[in-house]
Amino acid sequence: MSRLFLIAHLAGRAVAIDSAQVDSVVDIGAIVPVPRADKQVKGLAALRSRVVTVIDPCAALGVAHSSEDSARAVVTRIDGHHYAIQVDSLEDVAPFDMVPLASGIVLDGGWGQAGCGTVELDGEPILVVDLRVLVPGALPIAA
Repeated sequence: MSRLFLIAHLAGRAVAIDSAQVDSVVDIGAIVPVPRADKQVKGLAALRSRVVTVIDPCAALGVAHSSEDSARAVVTRIDGHHYAIQVDSLEDVAPFDMVPLASGIVLDGGWGQAGCGTVELDGEPILVVDLRVLVPGALPIAA
């Protein structure tokens, strides 16, 4: 059964994000750093009369930063809090059939934790990511 996915570029890679995880897509302004925050927390930003935590996906995934910071972000709501996940670019929203990751596929860095399946776009597999993995403390720690 098809579900809607947002196709974006995140940390230099094309990804699909389940639309159920997308609250909105925005341009964020000034980001105020938060002292002593986790490395993936870039800071706080004002968005529509509320404060959101801005997440740096490159730091969360353990990959090199691109040369240019993007103001584009996908806002997601986790445990009642809003987070703005910075993205390189956004493409489209379309219905896809997600398939689980095949066993034996090894993804580098944090992509292995963030990846939860694939969709096919123009004959090419696109990694489906779970935004909760990028937010510190959003997922319970495995025992």
